[in-house]
Amino acid sequence: MTGGHPRDAPASVSGIHPIEAESYRRLATRIDLSHLTPGPRAIVERVIHATADLDFAESLRLTDGAVDAGVAALRRGCPVVVDVEMVAAGIAGTGGTCFLSEARAAGAPSGLTLSARAMELAVRAHPDGALFVIGCAPTALERLLDLVEAGAVRPALVVGVPVGFVGAAESKERLRSIVALPSISNVGERGGSAVAAAIVNALARLRHGEAGDV
Repeated sequence: MTGGHPRDAPASVSGIHPIEAESYRRLATRIDLSHLTPGPRAIVERVIHATADLDFAESLRLTDGAVDAGVAALRRGCPVVVDVEMVAAGIAGTGGTCFLSEARAAGAPSGLTLSARAMELAVRAHPDGALFVIGCAPTALERLLDLVEAGAVRPALVVGVPVGFVGAAESKERLRSIVALPSISNVGERGGSAVAAAIVNALARLRHGEAGDV
């Protein structure tokens, strides 16, 4: 999807710093995303802007209604639960709550990573309506999905973009297999905290109506 058409900065970036606006303008000359509706397009643009990786235009996967679900949840003031502090640090305005410190204090049971244990504690604190954002640990996503399937948690939306050679691609594929669960993910081993934060930041802008209709 290269060879896009030059445009001014898209509607999703109104009122931003000139350097960021220029980044979006250059992005628009590199790839044409005009076939996407405003909400998904804002997500894809933000991730590419944050990573300078055009491949995300092809690898990102958004379930039907995922953007609407995320925007509505943020408008309700939902908790934003993250797997690592790096994701929380990258989220502008809304911030995020990480349970890793609590997991370290409590200790993880044998066979369970700290990230997975932290997700258990997060689910206990926020069993209904939270936005779960996982950008680092595949084990956190796997444990969250265990709890979803057990009926212990009902997320408003799961952003699942963990990175790594072990388990990342598989955990995201499993996420997409739960068809009733609104989710934003990507195919493959790439991902990371910057990608996760970029998705939430795009949803936050949509919440304020900065990209038109979702």
